[in-house]
Amino acid sequence: MKTMSLQRSSRRLLPRAMQRHDIMTSCCKSLTSSSFHNNHHQQQQQYPLSTVVVGRSFHSSSFAAAYQEAAYNNDDDNELQTSSSYPPFFPYESSYNPTKPDPDYPSLGPTTKLNLFQSINTALQLALSTDPTTIVFGEDVAFGGVFRTSQNLRSEFGAHRVFNTPLSENGIAGMAIGYASMGGTAIGEIQFADYIFPAMDQIVNEMAKFRYRSGNQWSCGGVTLRAPCGAVGHGGLYHSQSPEAYLCHTPGLVVVMPRGPRCAKGLLLSSVRCKDPVIFLEPKILYRSAVEEVPDADYEIPLGKAEIMQHGTDVTIVGWGAQLRRLQLATDLASKEGISCELIDLRTLLPWDSDTIIRSVKKTGKLIVSHEAPITCGFGAEIAATLQQEC
Repeated sequence: MKTMSLQRSSRRLLPRAMQRHDIMTSCCKSLTSSSFHNNHHQQQQQYPLSTVVVGRSFHSSSFAAAYQEAAYNNDDDNELQTSSSYPPFFPYESSYNPTKPDPDYPSLGPTTKLNLFQSINTALQLALSTDPTTIVFGEDVAFGGVFRTSQNLRSEFGAHRVFNTPLSENGIAGMAIGYASMGGTAIGEIQFADYIFPAMDQIVNEMAKFRYRSGNQWSCGGVTLRAPCGAVGHGGLYHSQSPEAYLCHTPGLVVVMPRGPRCAKGLLLSSVRCKDPVIFLEPKILYRSAVEEVPDADYEIPLGKAEIMQHGTDVTIVGWGAQLRRLQLATDLASKEGISCELIDLRTLLPWDSDTIIRSVKKTGKLIVSHEAPITCGFGAEIAATLQQEC
């Protein structure tokens, strides 16, 4: 077995050539080099699986500075909050072609170009219009929220269905549990994922265990908690965190993170209609920077199913959320070196689609897992451990 552990950290800790998507390309080249494996047959004999886990690491004296520098550290990052164009330092092109058959989006008809927050808004509008028991609530939700994801919903559906709450994440989660336990559909917003920790008692000890502790007599499966997550380059320590690993440690929850507008709409509608409580994490850096053609129809993407974005034979690369945009750039660079990468978006982190990843790694013999969250006890460790055991 050959395992590499590589931490994505600040500029002071990694050479410039190893920053951003270059680090992923370097990993691909290392794993597929002759010094690692002379050929695929020899690799299967000596090293059943070669694994790299890439995450965020903090060794700086300034915690806030480490957060900012370990993210996307570019002076132009502020433009992501105001511009709908593709930033030159962070190019993004959707591979989705609405005229091409796609098993997740079959014959859905007309599409509209939307960014991520508009796609989320459209999904919320559909959820409210198709289920009269659905309510949307959270801090500043009534006027549209800080990212405008609930814009105009109050005027369309009324103040009794779209409303503000006090500044109490524990209260938001508790209200969602109570409302859902009575048969309603509750969509609560935690304004930033960093603020979800005061609600962890309700989420872990009540929401996740509600059905189990009653022997399946009661349920609060109508709960969906949305939370913007990840770094934007200037958010500091209270607006930059990626808490998915904490949440994935909790049996009874479903944890979802989309990579763009098209899958966000389908995943959010599936989450709202799911019979288990869902934590829906939205990479905030994509709210305005990610733009795709999104089907106008009401459609759902199955939870717990990964998507193979690009087929390959040399190395399997797994990620989720905003990191997929970096990985897509890395695979393009790797292809110029003659490396064939299989790129997989996990989409649902809990339960995660281990079967798809295992099949891919058994084909390639090599695995890279990349996430924005800290590498220590990150969700990548769960994937790496499972694949080491199964492959």
